[in-house]
Amino acid sequence: MSRTNEPVRVGFVGLGNIGHYHADRLVDLEQVETVGGVDINPDARARFAEKYGVESFESYEDLYSAEVDAVIVTTPNKFHEEYAVAALRNGLDVLLEKPLAHSLESAERIAEAARNADAFCMVGFHNRFRNPVKVVKSYQEEGRFGRTRHVEANFIRRRGIPGRGSWFTNRDIAGGGALIDIGVHAIDLALHFHDFPKVQEVSGTIRSQFGSRDDYAYLEMWGEDAKSGEFSVDDSVSAFVRCEGGKTFALEVAWAANRSPNEEFVVRGTEAGANFDKADDSLTIYESGRQGTDHFSDSEIQTRHEDPHKAEQRIFFEAVRDGVAPTRNTVDQALEVQRVIDAVYRSHEQQRAIQLE
Repeated sequence: MSRTNEPVRVGFVGLGNIGHYHADRLVDLEQVETVGGVDINPDARARFAEKYGVESFESYEDLYSAEVDAVIVTTPNKFHEEYAVAALRNGLDVLLEKPLAHSLESAERIAEAARNADAFCMVGFHNRFRNPVKVVKSYQEEGRFGRTRHVEANFIRRRGIPGRGSWFTNRDIAGGGALIDIGVHAIDLALHFHDFPKVQEVSGTIRSQFGSRDDYAYLEMWGEDAKSGEFSVDDSVSAFVRCEGGKTFALEVAWAANRSPNEEFVVRGTEAGANFDKADDSLTIYESGRQGTDHFSDSEIQTRHEDPHKAEQRIFFEAVRDGVAPTRNTVDQALEVQRVIDAVYRSHEQQRAIQLE
């Protein structure tokens, strides 16, 4: 149903840091109104209600039964299914923060609910909305790269565990560590640059080398370090993925590693290649030619900075207003990312490559 003449009324499920991050960015969007939030933590509810001047609830039923058109779900991974599926069944469009879920089975249930709902679910892979990524995709569609054959996908922090002892480091809640937290972005961009081919084989190794160390040396942390809490997840991952059509990508992910940080994505095509550095949004195109004489041609691409979360939100709320599900960041694409994550973990456990049908 089109809502083009009325503001979209949105509620938030999960009122922690990422919930505030999204809510802050809605202030500048026209025709969007934040009407309430849900969290099991009374302090989080109180902070959200005071900051944004809206009601906050302990139960999602109270929010979903109010006059809301859409919800943004930013809870810990384990609870994505409960809140997203209930919203979809209530006819509410959902912007669900990555990953789709904490497990493949849970992700499949969310995807099934979305297929059967009179509403849609968009998944928060915001890096696709970075301007350099848009440039790469446009050049690919024009044929400038020829056939894209391989992607190197890196998301490596020197020290960036998001708070030892938090839910991020509890496998039962998060579903994994570095791979499912930041590696999910790397996998999504690699598949995005490949136009989401069918994944055929995954081989991977996970490591947990830093999170449990008492002598863990760092200059700053990504989140508050409880230290006494559980650390039952991976803190680095290496993987190789084969897709249909001879397409491949290599994955290097780490919350912590004794090396320099690296957030580069290298796209290799038959006619040209690209290096996109997510850390500073720089983009270089690599080409060669024979005009005049054999030569290399490297082009530095400059783009205007744009907040990718805001760009993502604009697409989501346009789709809500128009009543038409977006064709990007779909739940089925997120499910394919989840299958790769699951296969990496299974490959490590079984010490062999995993074949996907």
